[in-house]
Amino acid sequence: MTDKQDHWQAVYQSKAEQQTSWFRPHLDQSLRLIDGLGLAADAPLIDIGAGRSTLVDDLFARGFTDLSVLDVSEAALEATKARLGDAAADVHWIVADVLDADLPAAHYGLWHDRAAFHFLTDPAEQARYADLAARCVREGGFLIVATFALDGPDKCSGLPVCRYDAASLAARFANGFTPLADSRETHHTPFATDQSFTYLVLERIQQATD
Repeated sequence: MTDKQDHWQAVYQSKAEQQTSWFRPHLDQSLRLIDGLGLAADAPLIDIGAGRSTLVDDLFARGFTDLSVLDVSEAALEATKARLGDAAADVHWIVADVLDADLPAAHYGLWHDRAAFHFLTDPAEQARYADLAARCVREGGFLIVATFALDGPDKCSGLPVCRYDAASLAARFANGFTPLADSRETHHTPFATDQSFTYLVLERIQQATD
């Protein structure tokens, strides 16, 4: 395992959901944004850095049928599989660091990431992530990314993060995406603290041809 895999595997093996600061019973802000996109029920959707998030449960409940869930921690995904029961067989499970994942090109109608991208503090890795998203999201598809806001924490789970406002976040994805909407959220943690998030919705733009 890499150091990153070791870290997150240990977190999910040692802590229950409500012992993690990012826990929410439902990703209400993400769901509101997804509901506004008018995606077809069979559009391929992927949740990046999903952990034990209930987003996949709620997307199933909305009738989506082509769902992929990616996380570097196998323990996190196994917990989600157990929660879903028989429905887990209908999900594409991907245990990988997103930067190393073998994902299909021009495939996804939605790429969702709540609080994974902000752990990339190396500009070269940020650029690799943005290029990967641009390669894997189909033209006309969407990217929803949420990070700590400028007034949010500068660390999470003991690791440094990068903080963004909407403009600086959009700039990271300018080669391939155009921003459609942005918003802020105050996340109330299980420890009675508040964390400020920036949310950004972008659309995959058509690439120019020679």
